[in-house]
Amino acid sequence: MSDLTNEIQRRRTFAIISHPDAGKTTLTEKLLLFGGAIHVAGAVKSNKIKKTATSDWMEIEKQRGISVATSVMGFEYEGYKVNILDTPGHQDFAEDTYRTLTAVDSVIIVVDIAKGVEQQTRKLMEVCRMRKTPVIVFVNKMDRDGIDPFDLLDELEQELKINIRPLSWPIDMGFNFKGVYNIYEEKLDLYTPSKQIVTESVEFKDIDSPELEKHIGEKLSQKLRTDLELIKGVYPDFDVNTYLKGDIAPVFFGSALNNFGVKELLNCFVRIAPSPRPIQAEERSVTPETDPFSGFIFKIHANMDPNHRSCIAFLKICSGQFERNQNYKHVRFGKVMKFSSPTAFMAQKKETVDEAFAGDIIGLPDTGNFKIGDTLTSGEDLHFKGLPSFSPEMFKYIENADPMKSKQLNKGIDQLMDEGVAQLFTNQFNGRKIIGTVGQLQFEVIQYRLLHEYGAQCKWEPINLYKACWIESDSNEALENFKKRKYQYMAKDKEGRDVFLADSSYVLQMAQQDFKDIRFHFSSEW
Repeated sequence: MSDLTNEIQRRRTFAIISHPDAGKTTLTEKLLLFGGAIHVAGAVKSNKIKKTATSDWMEIEKQRGISVATSVMGFEYEGYKVNILDTPGHQDFAEDTYRTLTAVDSVIIVVDIAKGVEQQTRKLMEVCRMRKTPVIVFVNKMDRDGIDPFDLLDELEQELKINIRPLSWPIDMGFNFKGVYNIYEEKLDLYTPSKQIVTESVEFKDIDSPELEKHIGEKLSQKLRTDLELIKGVYPDFDVNTYLKGDIAPVFFGSALNNFGVKELLNCFVRIAPSPRPIQAEERSVTPETDPFSGFIFKIHANMDPNHRSCIAFLKICSGQFERNQNYKHVRFGKVMKFSSPTAFMAQKKETVDEAFAGDIIGLPDTGNFKIGDTLTSGEDLHFKGLPSFSPEMFKYIENADPMKSKQLNKGIDQLMDEGVAQLFTNQFNGRKIIGTVGQLQFEVIQYRLLHEYGAQCKWEPINLYKACWIESDSNEALENFKKRKYQYMAKDKEGRDVFLADSSYVLQMAQQDFKDIRFHFSSEW
C-alpha cells in the first residue's frame, strides 16, 4: 500500500450533531481528552482554565454557553487521524450545520436520554439520509432518569427513519446507573461518577457466568441477560457494510460529562467508520486515493484571531495530497494560487501544516478570494456540488448607527455574509440593505460581532417579508417584464442574482400563477 493510500485510509472525518443541550460539546471535549489533545476536562464551561483548547471559543459563545460556529479539531488516536467537526445545535444556525455535513464522511448523533429525539435532530438526519452518510447514535446523560432504553430505540427508528442496533446496553439509569455492557467488545464497563477518571471495565464473554452477580447484583444481572436476549431476537446482527451504506445505525449509551461510555464509542468508531469516500463532482466522481489534489471550501470564518482582521476559509480535501507553497488552481477565478501558511486546528489554536491528505480539513488565509463552494485543484476544472443556501425566513433592514464608521460596517457585513452566517439582499427600489436569516438569534450574533470585531454599530429596522426567492427564466423578455411589474419587491443577492422578495404567501402564489415563464427557487443552488 502506498504511503498516500495509507495516510488517507487512516483518516476519520466526522461531525457531531444534536439538539441544543444534548451534550454535544461535552462529548467533543471528552473525545479530545481521550485523544490526548486536551488535558483537563471541563474546559468548555470553565473560564478559569485558559490553557486548554476548547471548541466554543467565540466571545459570544462563552457568554451564551452555546456553540454558534462549527469548530474543527484534529487528533491522533491508536494509529488513526481523527478530525471532528463540532456543529451548533441551536436551530438558528442550522445552515452552518447543513454545510458542514457536506464535508464529513460520517456522523455521530447525540440524543439526551430524558428528551429523546428532538426536531432539530430529525432535520439533520434528513440531510444524512439524503447523502447516505453513515450514522452512530450516542445516548447521553444515562446518569439521569429518562426514557426506557427499549422505548428510546423505537423512537429512534421511527423519528430518524433508520434501522438501529445497540452495541452497548445500559444497566439501570439515573441514580442507580451501574454502567453498560459493551456488546461490541463483550465486556462489562462499570460506572463510577467522576469527571476526571475513566471507569474500570471487565472482560465478559460469557454473560451467563455467575461472576456477573458479583459485579452488579442478582436482580440487575437477570434483567441484563433478558435484555440482551431480547436485543438478539429483535434487532438484526450488526454488519459493518450495512452501516457504511447508511442503512443501520449502531447505538451506544453513556454519560459524556462523567467520561462514561465515550472511550468505547471512540474505539468502535475508529474501527468501523469510513475513511474518506469518493465524492461526486459535476464533471465526474473523484476518488480520494488515486486522483490528484482537489478540495472545496465549505465554510469561511472571519476573525479567528481578533488581533488580525483576517478570514480563514476551511477547505475539505477530497482527493490526493495538499502541500504548502505548491501552486493550485482556483477554479472559479481560473487563476493559480499558492499558500504559505495553511493551518490545522485544535479549536482556536492553530499550527501551520506542510502537508495534508484527503479527509483532512485545513484553514487557508483568505483576503476575499474565496466564497463557499469554491474548488481548488491541481489544475483540473472540477466543481463540487451540494452546498446550498436556503431561503431565509426572517428579514430586517440593516442601518448604520454611526456614520463615521460606514467603511467598517460595510467590510464587516461583507465578511460575515461570506461566512454564510446570513444572506444579504440589496433592494433595487430604494438601495437599502436587507439581511435574511434562518433564526432570530443570528441578528444578535451579527450585531455583536460587528461591534466587537469591526468596531461598527448597526441597528435593525423591521421589514414585512414572507420569503426571498431566486428567479430565472428562459425568456429575457419575461424576466424583464416581471422585474418591471414587481420593481418594488426586487433585490439582488451578494452574487448579483435576481431575488424576488414576496411579502406574503398570497403574493407569492399569485406571482407563480401569473408569470408562468418564471421559475422560482427556494435555495440558491440550482
